[in-house]
Order: sequence, then structure tokens, then C-alpha cells
Amino acid sequence: MQLWAFLLTICVSQILGQDENPCLVSTAQESCAACIATAKECAWCMSEIYHEQNRPRCDMYDNHIRGPCEKNMTHFPVVELRKIDDFKVQDGDRPEDAVQIQPQSVRLRIRPKQPVRIPILFRMAANYPVDLYYLMDLSKSMDDDKDNLARLGNLIAARMSAITKNFRLGFGSFVDKVVSPFVSVVPDKLITPCKLASGDCVPPYGFRNQLSLDLETSRFAKKVRESPISGNLDAPEGGFDAIMQAVVCENEIGWRPVSRRMLVFSTDAGFHYAGDGKLGGIVTPNDGKCHLVNDEYTESSFQDYPSVSQISNTIKEKSVNVIFAVAEEKLPLYDKLSQYIDSSSTGILANDSGNIVNLIQENYERITSKVKLTAESLNEGNINVEFFSRCNGTEETSIDECLNIKIGQPVYFEAEITVNECPKDRRQWRQELVIKPAGYQDRLRIQVDLICECDCEKAENKDPNSNKCSNGNGTHVCGICKCNPGFYGDKCQCQADGAITKESVDHCIAPNSTRVCSGRGQCECGKCVCDRRPANPEHSYEGKFCECDNYSCARYKKKVCGGIERGTCNCGVCRCKKGFNGTDCGCDLSQDKCMGASGEPCNGKERGECRCNKCYCNEKYSGPTCELCTGCGNECDKYSMCIECRLYPKSGKHSEEECNQVCPKTILRGEVTETLDVQVCYYKDEENCKTEFSYKFDERAKLVMMAEEDKKCPTSVNVLAIVGGVVGGIVALGLLLLLIWKILTFIYDSREFAKFEKERQNAKWDTGENPIYKQATSTFKNPTYGAR
Repeated sequence: MQLWAFLLTICVSQILGQDENPCLVSTAQESCAACIATAKECAWCMSEIYHEQNRPRCDMYDNHIRGPCEKNMTHFPVVELRKIDDFKVQDGDRPEDAVQIQPQSVRLRIRPKQPVRIPILFRMAANYPVDLYYLMDLSKSMDDDKDNLARLGNLIAARMSAITKNFRLGFGSFVDKVVSPFVSVVPDKLITPCKLASGDCVPPYGFRNQLSLDLETSRFAKKVRESPISGNLDAPEGGFDAIMQAVVCENEIGWRPVSRRMLVFSTDAGFHYAGDGKLGGIVTPNDGKCHLVNDEYTESSFQDYPSVSQISNTIKEKSVNVIFAVAEEKLPLYDKLSQYIDSSSTGILANDSGNIVNLIQENYERITSKVKLTAESLNEGNINVEFFSRCNGTEETSIDECLNIKIGQPVYFEAEITVNECPKDRRQWRQELVIKPAGYQDRLRIQVDLICECDCEKAENKDPNSNKCSNGNGTHVCGICKCNPGFYGDKCQCQADGAITKESVDHCIAPNSTRVCSGRGQCECGKCVCDRRPANPEHSYEGKFCECDNYSCARYKKKVCGGIERGTCNCGVCRCKKGFNGTDCGCDLSQDKCMGASGEPCNGKERGECRCNKCYCNEKYSGPTCELCTGCGNECDKYSMCIECRLYPKSGKHSEEECNQVCPKTILRGEVTETLDVQVCYYKDEENCKTEFSYKFDERAKLVMMAEEDKKCPTSVNVLAIVGGVVGGIVALGLLLLLIWKILTFIYDSREFAKFEKERQNAKWDTGENPIYKQATSTFKNPTYGAR
């Protein structure tokens, strides 16, 4: 770095404020390229006389054009966005004629740290081609599901044909790697791994393409029925092998270049992934390439399973939408897997597979009802892309997807592209960025040209061994001298091993002074190099003899001279910019915050005075623009008409013109509370219903009104209900008293009866014979009978 540039940076950066001017860092002063890469506001001055002004060459563009640098000598690269292919979105009779994203190709010339937005329009075309490939686990446990799928083949085609007229259907199956311990390697088991009621199972295999994608969907059911069941040993299956081959073998499977690709993965088991192949002695990683020969995967026993990231990246690259139709007990596993795979979803595969058609249709509608933009081919994090969207007419939000969209509905996005820094490799100064909707082949290609050097730094514009650099002691480039080895200084006039002379020191002593550089710097080659302030390294000394500083000025809101937007500190005195005044530049001379509803500052001189863009109200008046009068009574009657006009306009007491003169366009609804700047009022209508409302004036002197959600009306007296209630109450009271009397008499009678029973049981009666009693019968004894 040139010494003089470093010194200028220190001085001027502190004058303008290091934190507020990003261009005044030391590294930005090294070259024009370093300057424009520092911040989007930075520009480089190439003027020959600029070093004499004691100002930094790298500064904000606005400072340069207001300063001594000529406009044609200020290098300030401007971003350029040019559309190359910009065909309008449209449907098409042929798939290749449909256009769903606009534009299709642009060229962007961009500088570091300057975000650029590219508008993007997406519209889903009608009758867009659909390719659906059904990938099924044909191990023994899936036997019943296979039969049901064969019966439902025509129904799947019929449902999808109702959505699009251009539909193709294909079918593939998988089991697992034909090595132990995944399958039994006993010779008999390799030939017949299992037994079925319908016959023997066929030998196991990794993946087999049973039916390439075909418009004749009737062939689907036939192929499914003809595909035999096989078997394996362990619970997980080789589904990842099958997914990889079904996605990457585009020609063999029959994927069309322009279509919405769907892959339905059906199984009742888990999956093997990268690393599991080592159990069978397979250590070669999966290469992610197509290995189908005669529709069968030939590398199943030689390459390991793909990893989750390989599957995810391949599916994303090939724009395939995956539906995992799995058994209910495996749903949590595949839900987790789906989180790592874009454009994928999960669903439960019922025991009879009767829900397959609904599952496909529901997931297709879910996929096509949203659009999510993704950015690809980003180079080592040098480029960031952030998306903004306006979904369904809503406000712009920082989001990359829109939901609940329909076919033919336009959706508007903006892609904000930011280059973080320039790569060191010049070959990476031109990059290609691809933005595409997830699950679609449509894409926007962006050719990004990074502005990483200035035109004046190109070889043809350099002047080596220039006379402008002390008779050839350096190369003149972009207005500065790049010194040859052994020389330094702004003009390469100093030798690194040169002796210090008295003449050079005299140039560093101010008139009427004996101190070199005022005691605040060092004299180098006849020029003062000012020190930083020891107490605070951010503060520095400045001036030809370091006689000034950049920190002794007055402060406004803890900023020197109110910050760079208000003024700069020059040798202890604030130099305020246009529109500001005061010793600290704290007085804002504009009156925009003082303007009241009347159109005058502070609503007229009789109410207050505007000083430094703030109203100072006279006695009795208050508020941001002196709109409130504390001693004048409230204006509830005036604004009550607004409740009538805006909330209950059917009354028609006031004309529309009267309402517009006084009332705001809308009245907020909610809870009404009274504060210092809020006046609470009441409005009564003809039915004596009361509505509570409030009014205030905001910081822009705009009338703001708030009213309760519901009005409060007095309840009418129902005479019939009152009379009926009284009569009913009397009758109820009589019945209650009668009931109490009945209960009391019952209790009394019960007690008397119990007492009688007790006395009767305790009574003792004489059981002797009555002397006057004579029985009705007489007994005589036969005398002769007794003798015998």
C-alpha cells in the first residue's frame, strides 16, 4: 500500500466518520479495484491534482462530484441488466411451446456488495405434460399391493388425463442387492427365495425397468400383473438404488425434456443408504450414473447404495417430484427423509392400496398448487440470492415460494443478487447462475459478469516507468503511482534507504513554530505523516502540519456534527451541509414535520412556531403540530359526524363532500383508550345508541380516529315478560309454601304413628279367664267307655 494513500485515509476518514463512510478504510485506498469492491457507494478519483487536495481518492460518489474531482475523472461503475431471452409466458399446443417463466435469459454486470433485483414472472401452463413413473417394492410382503395396483392402473390414467391431456405412465420394481446378508446366497434360495400361493418367487435383483414411460397407459396394468414377486432377507430394501437409476437414466426410462416429472415410490419397509454396502463387502461409492443394460441395474452388487445427499441433489438436478407412498408404520421415517429432499411428499399406503389413486392426485395437486424458486450453480458462496414475492396480490415478502396458486395464474417474484467479494481467480469473474422453479424444467439463466477491476487498471491503460512518478520510479495507473522497489511516496520521490536532510525536515515545520509536524506526527520525505490520537485510535490529527484534528467539533445525538448526512468536522468547526444549521449541525431547516392539517407550519403562527423542524406551541396549544387546544374544549361534536358518515352512512344527514372535508377516509375499529394526545368522545344516534370514539393527530398532523367495534344500545322494557314473571313468581311461591306444609304434616304424622307403634308393643295385658265367660261347646264322657 502506498504510504501517502494510507495517511490520507486516516485523516479524511476521521473527518467524515469511519462508521458512516464505508469507503474510507485503508484497504480501499490501495487501488481502484479495492475501492469499488469495498461498498456500492464507493468511487475512485483519477485526477492528477487530487493528491494536492489532501483528500482520499476512494470516497463516496456524492462526495467526489461535490469536491474537486472532475466528473469525467471519477470512476464509478454502474450495474447493467440486459434481457437476452424474454418470451412471454404462454400455454402451448406442443410441450416445447409452453413458456412458464419470464425472462428466460439475462446478462448482469454487477459490482461487489451492490444488490440487484431481477423481476421474475411465473405462470403455470395448462395441459403441461406429465410423466409419472411408479417405482414399487416387489418383495414378498408387497404381493397384495401389486395385484391391487394392476387393477387401479386404468383409474390412475383416467384421473391424470382429466388434469392434463398429455400424460405418460411407466413402471419399475426393486428388491435389494444380490449379496449376503441382504439376500440368501444359498443356491436354492437364489433361484427360489420364497413361496407364494400362486407359485414360486423369482430370483432377487436390484432394480428393473418393467415399463418405460408410455402414452399407452393400458400397458401399465398388464406389465404390473406380469411382474413377478421376489424376496430378500433383511427388513430394509434397496430403494435408493432404484430411485437413483430411475432418475438419472432419462433415455431408458423415457423422461421427456419438457414435462412435469413425478416418481411414486411404494414400499412397506425402510431403506439402505451409503455405507450399508460394506456389510456385503461393497466399498465402491455410488457414482450417480446410469447403469441400465436390458432394463436391469448392472452395478447393484458392485457399487454401494447412494447417500441421502446424492439422492437429494440428483432429484433436484433432474427436477423430479417424489411421492413416498409407504406403510403407516414407516411414515415417520419417510417424513424425516422428505425433509431433506426438495419437491417431495409422503402419504400412507393402505393395506388394499385402494388409496393409491387419491394419493397420487392429492400430491399432484399439492405440488402444482405451489411454486418455489431455487438458485443453482453458486460459486463458493461468492454470490448470494434472496427471493421476494407477491403471492396472490399480497404485499411483498421475503419468501421464495407461493402457495394456493392455480393454473394460468401469474405469480411475481424478484431475485436479489449480491456479490460478496471478487474471487482471486480471474476466471471466476464470469459465472452462470440458474434460477428455476422446483420440480420444473423451466429456468432463468443469468450470466453474471463481476466488476472486479477498473478500466484504468487494464494493461493498455497503465504507464510503466512514467515520468509522472519522479522520472520513472513507478508505474502511473488510475491517477496514482505504483512505486518500483526501493521507492515510496505519492510520486515515488523518496528512497527507502535515503538519508533524512534538514531541507526535508523544514518542510514539516509550520511558520512561527519550532516543532516538527506540531508534535503530532513524523516527517517523512518532507511531508508530515500525522499520528492517531493515543486516547482513541479512531481519532486522528490532520492538516499540512498536523495542526488540526477531527474530533473537537460539537456533537448532535452523540455524533460529530450530527453525522456525515448533516455535516463534517474541519479543524474543530462543523461545516454543515445544505438544509442543516447550528454549531453541531443539529438544526434541521426543513419544515416537513411541522406541517399541520391546515397546510401551515404548526397550524398557524397563532398556535406555534417551527424551529429546527419542531413545533414550539404557544399557551393553550399542544400536539406535534399544535393541533390540540387544551383550553378550547374538545371537538367531539365536529368529529361525531365522521362516525355517522363512515360507520352508519344510511342516515344520510351529511353529504359526501361535507364528510370528506372533515373526516378521514377510514376509521379504525378497536378498543378506545384516552391518553395525553388522544381525545375520547361519544356519539348517540336516533335510537339512543351510544358509540365511543377517539381522535388524535399523528406526527404528520393527519387525523386518526378510532371507534368501538359495537355500539351500545339501551335495552327495551318487556311488560309482558315482567307481568308474567311476577304472576309466575307468586304461583311458584304458593306451590313452594304448600309443598313445605305438606312435608311438615307428613313428618308430624310419621312421628305420631311411630310413637303409637312403640307404645303398643310395650303394653302388658292380663291373660286370665273371664268368670262369666262360658264356652259354646260342652264335653261328656261315656261311663262304659272308661270301664273298658
